[in-house]
Amino acid sequence: AVSPNTGAVHGCVLETDNGHYVTAVGDGGRTTDVIHTDATQIGAWEKFTLVRADAGLLDDHYGILTGSGHYLTAVGGGGRTTDVIHSDATQLQSWEDFTLVPLGDGVYNIKTYNGHYLTAVDGGGLVTDAIHSDATRASSWELFFISCGH
Repeated sequence: AVSPNTGAVHGCVLETDNGHYVTAVGDGGRTTDVIHTDATQIGAWEKFTLVRADAGLLDDHYGILTGSGHYLTAVGGGGRTTDVIHSDATQLQSWEDFTLVPLGDGVYNIKTYNGHYLTAVDGGGLVTDAIHSDATRASSWELFFISCGH
């Protein structure tokens, strides 16, 4: 589980509702073909560092850092079904700030800067149109199992 008492948590994976892992294609640094959800094994591109946002003032706000040192960005702050996520940011700004909403047993909803939820389309398993950020309510496709220390 993610601990709000730490500044950065390394080796974290985001697993979709149907057991696939979120992949930062190319290990980050991209604005197209950014995220896949079809991985069934944990490799380098499926590992993220969760970095506490706002110098640790907000316990549940994190930047999601790829292995290459780039942050995931909810384009436009969220609310999109196309051009949803970029992975080319090198500084943690407001659009790179995600709220991890704990639901228990390592399950989280991930909210964007403007309050929308990240969705693993079809519950995961996709290489195109894999993530949306337009959900205003959380259901099964908005559930992510987050585990760290991999």
